[in-house]
Amino acid sequence: MTNPHQPVDAKLTKAALFLVLTLNEGDQNETGAQVRDVLGDISSLVRGVGFRIPEGELSCITGIGSSAWDIVFGNPKPKNLHPFREINGVHHAPSTPGDLLFHIRAARMDLCFDLASTLVSRLENVATVVDEVHGFKYFDERDLLGFVDGTENPSGQAALDSTLIGDEDIDFKGGSYVIVQKYLHNMKKWNAMPTETQEDIIGRKKLSDIEQADDAKKSYAHNVLTNIEENGEQLQIVRANMPFGEVGKGEFGTYFIGYSCSPARTEQMLQNMFVGKPPGNYDRLLDVSTAVTGTLFFIPTAEFLDDAPDYTTQPLSDEQPKSQNKDNSSLGIGSLK
Repeated sequence: MTNPHQPVDAKLTKAALFLVLTLNEGDQNETGAQVRDVLGDISSLVRGVGFRIPEGELSCITGIGSSAWDIVFGNPKPKNLHPFREINGVHHAPSTPGDLLFHIRAARMDLCFDLASTLVSRLENVATVVDEVHGFKYFDERDLLGFVDGTENPSGQAALDSTLIGDEDIDFKGGSYVIVQKYLHNMKKWNAMPTETQEDIIGRKKLSDIEQADDAKKSYAHNVLTNIEENGEQLQIVRANMPFGEVGKGEFGTYFIGYSCSPARTEQMLQNMFVGKPPGNYDRLLDVSTAVTGTLFFIPTAEFLDDAPDYTTQPLSDEQPKSQNKDNSSLGIGSLK
């Protein structure tokens, strides 16, 4: 198989560990070489840790941020890779640092933890963990707000079509983009709302998970604002969100992680949520859920990582500099302005 993709379309597991790291200051040549060495070993590390518990479903998706790509690989660069753009609307979506992402999944947290420990140890001289979240399956795939999360995820070929880059960026065909955000929920405020109000905010019934009828949905419902189309066709992403929390700290949250073939899809959904569609008609879920992180990464193919190329200063074509700083509208929904 050519360019086997990383498992961005995998089903949710009982446990997940999300690691975001930033590269340390220092000799960029040494940093890039060490990171490439670790990235090239990830497949074998997953096999080694997972071998202990064959039924453990251990996997790891690796993402690389825009600045890190410049240090680790140079050119060519994925066309739509750029830092996450903060959104200032009715609510705020911050852009926070992140050079490497490890999305580790398994049926058991001990497998996730062991692989994470190994990766951080291998990178300790060149990278620092800036965010670590331990996610868990909550009953029948519900979030801590009590609603099923990810009901409308595409599956099968539709999931691959939604997440994998095609011939539009031939050098990185089979890769993906991912945006991650850490949301903290005000549970007291949420729990004080009547169930009917909560259902209007989400656009689904809380107990049955049945979607509200179109003529009954509020214009600000979460599933209305995150439903985007281009030329009459729905543009989907694959979400792998997980609940997390620390009871003693009063911290209850959702780790949003959305995979797509173009970041423009997820960016438009977030624009609709935070600014509103039309402006001012924002996602009322944000009245109780605060985004505290926001980062964008490119997900290379597994084949690319297994044989990670050396840093190159290959000259860019006349078109490449433009495409690296502006999303290709054919990949998503056009301008976000």
